[in-house]
Amino acid sequence: MGSHSIFALCAGPCRGMCAKAVRGPQGNTGMLPDFKFDGKEGIICMGVLGELEPKAVFRFFEEICAIPHGSGNVDRLSDYLVAFAKERGLACRQDGMKNVIISKDAAPGYEEQEGIILQGHMDMVAVKKPDCDIDMRTEGLKPAVDGDYIYAEHTSLGGDDGIAVAYALAILDDDSIPHPRLEVIITVDEEVGMDGAKALDLSEIKGTRLLNLDSEDEGYFLTGCAGGASVKHFLPVAWEKRTGTLYTCKICGLAGGHSGGEIHKERGNSNSLAGRLLAEMSAVTDIGICGIEGGLADNAIPRETMLRFVVSGKEAELTESVKRLEEVLQSEFSTKDPGVKIVLTKEKTEEVSCLDRASCDKVKNLLLLMPNGVQAMSADMPGLVQTSLNNGIMKLEEQDLTIVTSVRSSVASEKEALITKISALTGILGGSVEVTGDYPGWAYRKESPFRDLCVRVYEEMYGKKPEIHAIHAGVECGILLEKRPDLDCISLGPDMKDIHTTEEKLSISSAKRVFEYVCRVLAEK
Repeated sequence: MGSHSIFALCAGPCRGMCAKAVRGPQGNTGMLPDFKFDGKEGIICMGVLGELEPKAVFRFFEEICAIPHGSGNVDRLSDYLVAFAKERGLACRQDGMKNVIISKDAAPGYEEQEGIILQGHMDMVAVKKPDCDIDMRTEGLKPAVDGDYIYAEHTSLGGDDGIAVAYALAILDDDSIPHPRLEVIITVDEEVGMDGAKALDLSEIKGTRLLNLDSEDEGYFLTGCAGGASVKHFLPVAWEKRTGTLYTCKICGLAGGHSGGEIHKERGNSNSLAGRLLAEMSAVTDIGICGIEGGLADNAIPRETMLRFVVSGKEAELTESVKRLEEVLQSEFSTKDPGVKIVLTKEKTEEVSCLDRASCDKVKNLLLLMPNGVQAMSADMPGLVQTSLNNGIMKLEEQDLTIVTSVRSSVASEKEALITKISALTGILGGSVEVTGDYPGWAYRKESPFRDLCVRVYEEMYGKKPEIHAIHAGVECGILLEKRPDLDCISLGPDMKDIHTTEEKLSISSAKRVFEYVCRVLAEK
């Protein structure tokens, strides 16, 4: 570990179980001079992960956890990375999007070696449990340890991709690690369309060997990925006044997950299931929809959707229809998503604003007809999802019902065809769509010297070959290759579970092994 930062024990209410950044040897302020955590400027609690190995990796990871960094809220983490580089006298560039590129000269004896680019993203999918009172835009995470796993209390962890940032900082901070010239690229807003990578200027990048650290399965080397886009649907609605009994109905208990990495598991999508629920209830009584809300990110399979509606009769039949559908879903998902349940709550009788009958029918029909999940499997790579979509976010607003869908495919023509299909469906019902965040796939290269090097090092360390895969999820390599076709890329990372959800976990032992492996790759001549 480098000696550029000085830390002193805090005398505050944490009783010394944290570290406080102070002035460094060149008079620079500590790493987080402008941040406030736990009510004190510059305080970062270090009592949870501080003793884990490798210490440098988990120290930096815990510092990252202390800084709010959900997509679209990365300014402070980006500034933290700039401060880190300045303290160590490293060349650093921060662009208008807040992407950060840090360079470090080759270690002695490695000056003639071809440089390596380490790449990851600083934003995370910031989701929390319904009863969690943490404000993820202003407050840090609460990491905790359970056996071999790190998780965050009541929220997602951001191991995707905070561990890549921690790896890079630990390597840059340690002058004893042998390496060629390093260029560390940390992008913003990867989770919401890879906008940072799209805006990135690579004209000054010298290296051509790129190690992307945004994968979640140790021993699996990614060499290709799907392209994708985000499609936002706007279905116009009209309102009316109606008197009746007000109900809320919640589809919940689902496992959720990453819409690329876990879409093949065919878990329940609460937004899509809401269409079936509306159809079942509408078959027995007249439903006036007052509110709909479900999902938190277009690339996360939604776990919970809330419907609010008014009815004017046949309440017993309504209750029975909900119970019947719950039993059907529990049978259908008994293996794939066994926790699914529907909670119906009766509120009160009053006059309320609800959608008129024509709008209720349009909403019900759109949710029933909108495809979701796996659309095609690859014939060239068995087991690989080729094309899919995920109805990730849904909300009833004053003018429209909005649905945000993540579309993915490793075949560009299929991606475009699926976008055309769902756009036509929304259009038939009187709505419109907006396509954003379109990004290319990453095609497998038959000749890849850097991949060959990484495979050889893995075999030497572990006595077996890594598995070479393409994935259905998006990786920034595709965008970077569009800008620099000469890049030789590979993606890898430690074991993580249930990323993009509140159940996210990062394996401690795997994070240690992968860090040691990355250092070994850097040391190769």
